Amino acid sequence: MVDGLVVVDKPAGMTSHDVVARCRRIFGQKRVGHAGTLDPDATGVLLVGLGQATRLMRFLTGLPKSYAGEVVLGRATSTLDAAGEVVGEWDMSGVTLGDVQAAVAASFVGEIAQVPPMVSAVKVGGKRLHELARAGIEVERAARPVTVHRFDVVATPDPLVFAVEVDCSSGTYIRSLAADLGTALGGGAHLRALRRVAVGPFTQPVALGAVGPADVLPPVDALPGFARVVADADLVVAVGHGKVLPRFSGDGPWAVVDGAGTLLAVYEAHQGDTAKPALVLA
Repeated sequence: MVDGLVVVDKPAGMTSHDVVARCRRIFGQKRVGHAGTLDPDATGVLLVGLGQATRLMRFLTGLPKSYAGEVVLGRATSTLDAAGEVVGEWDMSGVTLGDVQAAVAASFVGEIAQVPPMVSAVKVGGKRLHELARAGIEVERAARPVTVHRFDVVATPDPLVFAVEVDCSSGTYIRSLAADLGTALGGGAHLRALRRVAVGPFTQPVALGAVGPADVLPPVDALPGFARVVADADLVVAVGHGKVLPRFSGDGPWAVVDGAGTLLAVYEAHQGDTAKPALVLA
């Protein structure tokens, strides 16, 4: 059995769950999970946890993301991307690169409110939106705050297609940015060729067909930015019993490791000057 993190390059045409199933077969174990769904047509970085590292995936879902893709003006689709049916068309041949960049600067950078698309995994009334969408049901969705740190746009040889690069907070839907940008420009648009190029510091995915044991990162590497606490013998015992401890230096959370650098537990700030275990690895 293998415990650790694999940075997979998800291919187009596969769901994130398909990638998890493939990794189960590759590594011969049942406990496999991912952090951060990618649409079937999208490619790029997908973080996959193996064994006990699956318990660490919740610390990775909130990492910022970076994407590259193309916004196609003049045509809106039912899924907001190239996989959907065309639901509207406009003549947007007069829109220039300057127009697109001005619209982005005015309304799509910084903290914005975004309505999750019906094809997303967000739950409403206990049902995932994409499940409702497949049943032909559309429901009201509350706008959610997201942050777009960078939204660069460049022209392509096709005057209706613009290449984009986006750095954003977790939970940002790039297909919604594309559709809303089309609306802001007086027409409609959809997204195509989406690729996730980074999740936090993870930027070098391994092709799914080539991934193997040598590509598995140790569990502690699944906690980028966490302060590390090296435990002595007494602390190893206390951590193994999941004891509440005096707070470590800094604000936490803390990755507690043994002298060999093996992850023992993750601790978070608790009441007063104490720290409690968020999880303890066996």
